[in-house]
Amino acid sequence: MVASGVAGAQRVTISAKIVDKETKEPVSFASIGLRDKSIGTVSNYQGEFDFHLPSNSLNELLVINSLGYKSYEATVGSLLGRSPLIIEIEKSTIVLEEIMVKDSLKGGDIVSIAISRIPKNYPNAPFLMDVFYRDLKKIGGTYVSLLEAAVKIYDEDYEEPRNKNKLRERVSLQEVRRSLGYGNKFTTYFDEDNLLENLLLDNDVRYRNFPQEELFFENLVRERDSYYSGHEIFVVTLKANYSLKIYVDKETYGIIHLEYENNLQSEQGKKRGLVSRFEHVKRIIDFKPFQGKLYLNYMQSEQKLNWYDVRTNELKFETELVQQLLINEVVPDTEERIGTTERMRGYGLQYQDLPYNKEFWDNYNVIKESPLDRKIIDDLEKAGPLSKQFENKRP
Repeated sequence: MVASGVAGAQRVTISAKIVDKETKEPVSFASIGLRDKSIGTVSNYQGEFDFHLPSNSLNELLVINSLGYKSYEATVGSLLGRSPLIIEIEKSTIVLEEIMVKDSLKGGDIVSIAISRIPKNYPNAPFLMDVFYRDLKKIGGTYVSLLEAAVKIYDEDYEEPRNKNKLRERVSLQEVRRSLGYGNKFTTYFDEDNLLENLLLDNDVRYRNFPQEELFFENLVRERDSYYSGHEIFVVTLKANYSLKIYVDKETYGIIHLEYENNLQSEQGKKRGLVSRFEHVKRIIDFKPFQGKLYLNYMQSEQKLNWYDVRTNELKFETELVQQLLINEVVPDTEERIGTTERMRGYGLQYQDLPYNKEFWDNYNVIKESPLDRKIIDDLEKAGPLSKQFENKRP
């Protein structure tokens, strides 16, 4: 990849690929940021990233962290002008090679303590986040729609909400772009609610979406410890009707990463003589430390929902929804608020009517598309070049 210079007024761009130093395999969803700053991005499935940052950051330290790896640091200026730029990061062998567990804490004990310490480890004062959101819809193996948005999200704190189904965050839309596929007749078979809101409600830490039954804690298993950003990490798993993996900082008991997967079929609803069933759900939630607190870093959700004939139970078509959320910047202890007039209208992003701002998107941090995503572009561009689709005015 290319490490370029200016990517717009007073900005520079680092484009690189992160790989394992030993195996040369790409490192997916590594966290990239500046030392002691809240701006950042993440690598894609192929370990690639484009990081747009202020041009006065040349002497700043770029920091890369990934679970199980040592931290990587280099000045921004030293990385510019190198093409291709391949960044190799090392596994943290010291912790990963430990065989014996040196304390008596069980998996359930660790997670129980971690949940009890959420008010201490996460924001307890108002904060504002600059956020990139993307969703992709796929029908029968073909991608039919793409939506990307830049939003600001405001929250008071991480106190446990009384109503876990009501969004506590306030969202303000900055920019949005979407393909023509949102007019496809099959998109009505996806959830037409506010998909961004639904994703935010799936933040298990923010909304305490953990079972309360004692059996849940008893079934949690402690695995071999890991390493992240200079800290030793507990790894706790659950394998029952679904699988769960939780990474907990050993020092603070903060939950820094969570992975959930469920392959059990469950009926969801009926429409036009068809019944829908969930076939697969996978969710990743990641947090990043800043100024002594843990803030959301990125989220990803994958849902496969198939539609069957109500009478014959014959499979009619398959649908898949992929959602990604990347936190570009956090402003802790903010005095800025999102007022009533600034809040995004309650319905989904696909219905928000804003003109396409190409200059904005050319300089905005997004989760980079990888070569594997070329099929997405090819599928979507059957209706014409995406740049032209984005410019089309919506009804």
